[in-house]
Amino acid sequence: MKEKIYKNLLAAFVIMLIMAPAFALVLPVQAQGPDELLWGNQEENVDEALGLGNEDPRVIISRVINVALGFLGIIAVVIIILGGFKWMTAGGNDDKVAESKKLIFAGIVGLVIILAAWGLAKFVIGALYNATGANNV
Repeated sequence: MKEKIYKNLLAAFVIMLIMAPAFALVLPVQAQGPDELLWGNQEENVDEALGLGNEDPRVIISRVINVALGFLGIIAVVIIILGGFKWMTAGGNDDKVAESKKLIFAGIVGLVIILAAWGLAKFVIGALYNATGANNV
């Protein structure tokens, strides 16, 4: 039992000897002011050179979420309309009517899920903005 403890202590000592130079050779770091954090006061030059905007990432994410949920909403409405079209052209066939009812129900459920996701995303993004002190989108 003592041999196992000695082996573990020896292993820990060897690991510390290996790690010691890594901690001893660390160079000091100088902190930058808040104006120098992004691009080193060269933000305008980088923006012009890249042609990219310097918009807040939270705003970009909220716009992407809104666009994606908008497309999903359009798809759900198209599914509902397709189900209605199938029902109108079923010609009294019970199988086609049942299929079209399922399609309409699936579209409505999808629309409800999309609206719930939109509400949840709106709440989370709003809470994120309020927590970080930014303006709400």
